[in-house]
Amino acid sequence: MKKKTSRFVFWTPRILSIIFITFLALMSLDVFSSELSFWQTIGALFMHNIPALVLLIVLLISWKYEIVGGIAFILAGALYLVLIFRNPFEWYLLLWAIQIMGVSWLIGTLFLIGWFKKRKL
Repeated sequence: MKKKTSRFVFWTPRILSIIFITFLALMSLDVFSSELSFWQTIGALFMHNIPALVLLIVLLISWKYEIVGGIAFILAGALYLVLIFRNPFEWYLLLWAIQIMGVSWLIGTLFLIGWFKKRKL
């Protein structure tokens, strides 16, 4: 049972972060609906994918060092919350914040749990 739990704690944050980063990258495809030139589209696509690229680098580092993933995903969720609420408050912004920030915090918490379990052993 202990081996099964440790496998769950090891793989769950990694798989969830891959799905989360893919989701963020898919949301950047809305730049193709704009009437932009080729180079403007490439620039907009790059700008929209910066958070996904940063989180991909964090995931690669945290595959071995789980503390990095725990702290970085929690900070990324907090940064998203701060950036969302810079604008005047609207109720739909709260739903966006919960979707993005909540998943990010869940992944960060799972990475921290895995780090604590590994440190315990």
